Amino acid sequence: MQGEGRYTTVAVALHWLVAVLVVAQFAFGWWMQEIPKYPTGLRAEAFNLHKSVGLLLLALMLLRLGWRAGHPPPALPAMPRWQSNAARATHIGLYVLLVAMPLTGYLGSAFSGYPVRLFGWVLPAWAARDDAVKAWMSSAHLAVSWSLLAVFVVHVAGAVKHAAIDRDGLMRRMSVRL
Repeated sequence: MQGEGRYTTVAVALHWLVAVLVVAQFAFGWWMQEIPKYPTGLRAEAFNLHKSVGLLLLALMLLRLGWRAGHPPPALPAMPRWQSNAARATHIGLYVLLVAMPLTGYLGSAFSGYPVRLFGWVLPAWAARDDAVKAWMSSAHLAVSWSLLAVFVVHVAGAVKHAAIDRDGLMRRMSVRL
C-alpha cells in the first residue's frame, strides 16, 4: 500500500533487503580476499557464497526494476533543482551499478573455467575458459565496486542530510512500517 508521498510496501522491502545484502557483500567481498589460496576449501566456499548472494542480488534488482516500472515512485517534494537532479542521478546510478556489479562478477566466473554455483547447485556452463575475458570482467567488477561504493556514500549522505539537517520528513518515504 502506498500512502501519500510514500513508496509501496514492496518497494520499501526490496530497498532495505538489497541495502543490507549490498553492505554484507562489500564487507564479505573485501574480507574473503584475505583468505589464503591454499588449502582451497575455505576460500572456494567463501567465493561460492559471495557469488550466490551476488546472483540473488541480481534477481532482486531485476524484480525491483520490474516493480518500479509498474509502480512509479512518489513525486519528490519541493526542493532546489540541483537536489532533485542529484537524487535522480544517484538513483539511476545505483540501479545501473547494482545490475552491473553482479553481472560482471557472474561473467568473470563463467569465463574462469570453474563451475558457477548458486547456493550449492552447479549452474550450467555456457562459456569456455577465457583468461582474457575473465581478467577483464574481474577488473570491471572491481571498478564497478568502487563506483557503487561512491554512489552509495552519496545516497546515504543525502539521506542523512534530509533526516538530520533538513528534518523535512523525506525519510518517511522509504521508512519501514511495522
